[in-house]
Amino acid sequence: MMRIDVLTLFPQIFAPMHASMMWKAQDHQLLDLQLHDIRDYTQNKHRTVDDTPYGGGGGMLMRVDVVVAAVEAVRGDDICPVILLSPQGRVFNHRIAVELSQQPRLILVCGHYEGIDERVRELVITDDISIGDYVLTGGELAAMVLMDAIVRQIPGVLGAEGGADRESHADGLLEGAHYTRPAEFRGLGVPEVLKNGNHGEIDRWRRLDSIRRTWHNRPELLRHAALTDAEKYYLATLAMNKK
Repeated sequence: MMRIDVLTLFPQIFAPMHASMMWKAQDHQLLDLQLHDIRDYTQNKHRTVDDTPYGGGGGMLMRVDVVVAAVEAVRGDDICPVILLSPQGRVFNHRIAVELSQQPRLILVCGHYEGIDERVRELVITDDISIGDYVLTGGELAAMVLMDAIVRQIPGVLGAEGGADRESHADGLLEGAHYTRPAEFRGLGVPEVLKNGNHGEIDRWRRLDSIRRTWHNRPELLRHAALTDAEKYYLATLAMNKK
């Protein structure tokens, strides 16, 4: 079982983490998700978690004494990644999701206000992660994105065996097209190869369609994709036809 502790000022935001796949992971005892209100670790009756920054400037900062106390109380004697969700962190991707899914325990710290006292990073944070080059009101939404991407990598969470290995980005490419019933709808049909029962041909079609979709939508991903000579030739024909 993987354990994820989330330190946040707004535990109520995490209601979606008790539905769908995340609920299944917890119900099947594959995930232990614990939410912690950072305000519970304040030392005054007003439960103050922020203060004005030294040197002036706009906004408020989360206090080092409160956040460090929260992390240390939750972490206990465990040695595990303590991740701050921050626009300054390394940009999250599939590789990082797989890497973090191998950990037995993670602690996610959701920042808020203008930011967090830098000493929090120095004392208890082991990693900064961003979900993109933009700024959110707080780290809660980013934490949910991380958890969703990480937990689906845990064996047994997804319904289809090996489903995570076939998803977009799992092999560096975007996933190709999928079809289900009806076989024809408003003049649009299903490719014949998907209906002929030849699994070798189906696998080849899906692989080439994955390359085609990646070429059209995210061509930069192809720079690092592992392609056979035949696939490279197919990619070259796509490039020539585009010209």
